[in-house]
Amino acid sequence: NVTSERLRIDVSHGEKITDDELRMVEAIVNQRLAEDLPVINEVVDRDEALKAGALAEFGAKYPKQVSVYTIIDQTGDVFSRELCGGPHVTHTGELGHFEILKEEASGAGIRRIRARVV
Repeated sequence: NVTSERLRIDVSHGEKITDDELRMVEAIVNQRLAEDLPVINEVVDRDEALKAGALAEFGAKYPKQVSVYTIIDQTGDVFSRELCGGPHVTHTGELGHFEILKEEASGAGIRRIRARVV
């Protein structure tokens, strides 16, 4: 769940995410933002996107044709590939600095991270 003011990300994780793990996530995200990697958008068949490894929001329903956003790292490997319907950037550097605000339980085996980009 993403808005211009905040991000809410639910992840499968069986236990509380430690402060060290949260700092590591922030560092990885901020490194990728600083690398100003290209963000590629394609409209493709939903089933093909999922076969190609695109991640989908838990519980979301997607049409037959979907937007897939892919971030390719500096070695040419896929860093992220996701089904998504919102407006996006063309490069990661447009986003700014990622900051985790809170981590909490959201359900059995699900952790919720609240964050923002400033």
